[in-house]
Amino acid sequence: MNPLAQLVILFLVAVIAVPLFKRAGLGAILGYIAAGILLGPYGMRVFSNVDTMMHISEFGVVLLMFVIGLELQFSRLKALRKPIFGLGSLQVALCMAGIGGVTLLLGYSLTLAIVLGSALALSSTAFVLQLLAEKKELATSHGRLAFTILLFQDMAVVPFIAFLPFLAGGGSPSSWEENLFDAGRIALTFAGIVFAGRYLLRHVLKFIHATQVREISIAAALLLVAGTALLMESVGLSMALGAFVAGVLLADSEFRHQLEADIEPFKGLLLGLFFISVGMTLNLERVLANPLFLISGAVLLMLIKTVLIALIGWRGGKLKKLGALRLGLLLSQGGEFGFVIFSMAGQLQLLDKSLHEQLIAIITISMVLTPIAVFLFEKTVMRFAHDSHPAFDEIDDGKTGVVIAGFGRFGQISGRVLASLRIPFTALDINPEQVSVVRRFGNKVHYGDASQLDMLHAARVGDAKVLILAIDDIDASLRTARLVQQDFPDVRILARARNRRHAHLLMDAGVTWMVRENYHSSLLMAEEMLVGIGRERKEAQELIQLFRDADESTLIRQHGLHNDPDKILQSAKEAADELRELFEEDQRSRDRS
Repeated sequence: MNPLAQLVILFLVAVIAVPLFKRAGLGAILGYIAAGILLGPYGMRVFSNVDTMMHISEFGVVLLMFVIGLELQFSRLKALRKPIFGLGSLQVALCMAGIGGVTLLLGYSLTLAIVLGSALALSSTAFVLQLLAEKKELATSHGRLAFTILLFQDMAVVPFIAFLPFLAGGGSPSSWEENLFDAGRIALTFAGIVFAGRYLLRHVLKFIHATQVREISIAAALLLVAGTALLMESVGLSMALGAFVAGVLLADSEFRHQLEADIEPFKGLLLGLFFISVGMTLNLERVLANPLFLISGAVLLMLIKTVLIALIGWRGGKLKKLGALRLGLLLSQGGEFGFVIFSMAGQLQLLDKSLHEQLIAIITISMVLTPIAVFLFEKTVMRFAHDSHPAFDEIDDGKTGVVIAGFGRFGQISGRVLASLRIPFTALDINPEQVSVVRRFGNKVHYGDASQLDMLHAARVGDAKVLILAIDDIDASLRTARLVQQDFPDVRILARARNRRHAHLLMDAGVTWMVRENYHSSLLMAEEMLVGIGRERKEAQELIQLFRDADESTLIRQHGLHNDPDKILQSAKEAADELRELFEEDQRSRDRS
């Protein structure tokens, strides 16, 4: 098939599959894998050379690690050395022992148990980090711990691969001179990368960026990552580890954000291609020929790793039980380095061809099942846990003039003003961790769900003059507004609207006063922008006031139309024309005066 036609089909299937899976709540990764299964040699056979595609797409993982390195200054990485080498090594050792032990119990040899334990103890860096990024959990406790474990796994690949020839009996212990030479070569490579990153690269990048040729700057960024990765691979280390080190060394540089912006599009595309190529490796014929063995093998692998890693996260990482279980699920799959180890083991005749293909299928199936397992965990366990939070706080503060529903970054401003004026208030927030943090700063806030009528009664909303409705979740905000309007009609609601749509829904609920959370700050910036381009301050203020009056009038006028997208679109066009005419009339008035 024509390569361009292959590319068109690839884009077409990905563009259809990924949004569908994303909308279904299963995540983009599963969409990419489904596209790969459909297009691969065991599906429609649009692509047949999966190895080449996998090799190219692995560069996406390298770029991902470089970008993560850019987010980690050396000081922060130094602070993580204990969890990286402590919990990371514990995870690898325990999972190797667990998987190897089960392999022995199933009647396989000790050699095979070591091969399987070392390969399957490793998780997929690309999968886990992409899942965490999709769910915005990279900065969470379990997200940070997952990253430290994955980083150690990347380093553990090197000794695993080096040990395989000895298992095959084809290698003899190297002389101390050879071992010393290999260690020296690795040390010199690391030293060279560190020296270049600290003393040379900044000057080179400064020279390149001074040309102000965008495409050369992008090429330089890609060259930097690819060159570092290739250098690390040449001494037997992980390409991803090399890219990560390069990123860390440039994390404090003035080019950090520019490098990230240059690489981001390539990283996203190549990671998507990597997940597609993973789907292409799944031999559907083999799976359908022996589905029970392969699926049960993948499930058993995930079960062993989930239990052991959750235990490490709970006891060693000090995570809460649900966070530890989430960590275990995220790291439960086999990884891309498993493909490498099994391929090398096959070449050394430690695995026969049939077993090799079955193990590759088990890793791929475990990758497919991971986002599904996380999805089911969120829809079942997390929902049950949400319903079984600790009992809400008892509130016996007496009458207060103000109740603040939602004490996050928005609601806290009103609370700080009231506290400064020594005016008592009652604050409610549904997030127990947020309540705990806020209390440490001396604020009086109660753990409770303001969208429940019992909690509103307990907070004595009926005795308040004002309810500040600052809840972040739109559905909970609307439920609260309706309850207050129905049961406490004399209480004035001052509501936070997340956006225009939220504002219209609040109007439907009977709320008459609201503020769109970013609206006024945006107007302030627009005013400063007009001054910056040469308008007088007074003129800029008058123009912004003109815009504000017109926009608020349009918001009210569109209230009755917000459920009809076509009418809203037509109204928006009319409003834009009206605003343009207002500005033109204002300019004519200024010219006349």
